[in-house]
Amino acid sequence: MDDLISEIKECQLCQNELPLGANPVVQASSESKIAIIGQAPGVKVHQSGIPWDDKSGDNLRNWLGVGKEEFYDKHSFALIPMGFCYPGTGKSGDFPPMKICALMWHQKLFQRMLNVKVTLLVGQYAQRYYLKKERKETLTLTVQSYTDYLPEYFPLPHPSPRNNIWQSKNPWFKAEVLPYLKSRISDII
Repeated sequence: MDDLISEIKECQLCQNELPLGANPVVQASSESKIAIIGQAPGVKVHQSGIPWDDKSGDNLRNWLGVGKEEFYDKHSFALIPMGFCYPGTGKSGDFPPMKICALMWHQKLFQRMLNVKVTLLVGQYAQRYYLKKERKETLTLTVQSYTDYLPEYFPLPHPSPRNNIWQSKNPWFKAEVLPYLKSRISDII
């Protein structure tokens, strides 16, 4: 696993297509119990090299009911984005993750992570890739139907502060989904 992580972190496949160059960000261990599949690093994460090292990460850790020490324990959490490098920003937010990353690296990672009890699919890109035709018509319906995907997958919206409006429109998320999620994470770690 250490060799694979080093290989990923040295990847330069998309170097010329990335506005800030390649800086793959990932955390995983062959002992990881929970895999979190996110979107792609933002600028802050690109600069720090630490997955979820931003306000979205703060929100995600709050959703999970864990602190930074637990979250950054690679034996508990594998932090794997759909695109390992910052893809750049457009008018309405960050560009989609580079598709080649998941195709190139995800299967290799999961072949070495045999202790994963649940994979959190954070956002539409992860849900589209992993749930394929099983996902619902919208992200909201997919998240609302989270029990349909258990025990293997747990779909979540992106924890970006930009999604606070979504959360206020969907109070069932905080009332029903987050308590179940926290309980499931606590049971696993």
